[in-house]
Amino acid sequence: MDYSLAALKLLCSQLKHARETPSQSALTLGGILFQRAWLQGILVYVSPDGDRLLLDDATGVAELHLSADFRLRPWNNGMYVLVVGAYVIRTGEPPMIKVHKIVDLSPFPNRESMWYLEVMEAYKLFYEPLVEEFV
Repeated sequence: MDYSLAALKLLCSQLKHARETPSQSALTLGGILFQRAWLQGILVYVSPDGDRLLLDDATGVAELHLSADFRLRPWNNGMYVLVVGAYVIRTGEPPMIKVHKIVDLSPFPNRESMWYLEVMEAYKLFYEPLVEEFV
């Protein structure tokens, strides 16, 4: 994992546009290299063993895979969570994130509405100039 590459703040719907790079060590989204995605949304499914979750951010659904460390905490449907992890491209299935960080933001009711503004701001300040250079 190349931690010099930023974790992009993204919506689930944007993940479908990501492509593998020839080196296979990173992904690209409009010319921006990344390996990790930062998503926020509501948990809509928690598997019985707790290692697989589905996150819905109102633009789409992403599958989350948790390591044993993250299964120590109970995750429940309806929780609003922040997730950072390695993005895995799959065809015909929801995007998959191998979770490196997951935080329950449910106690902070304004986080969901603020998230969309954060993604728009990151795009305008950081991603859009890179995309314009790439095109």
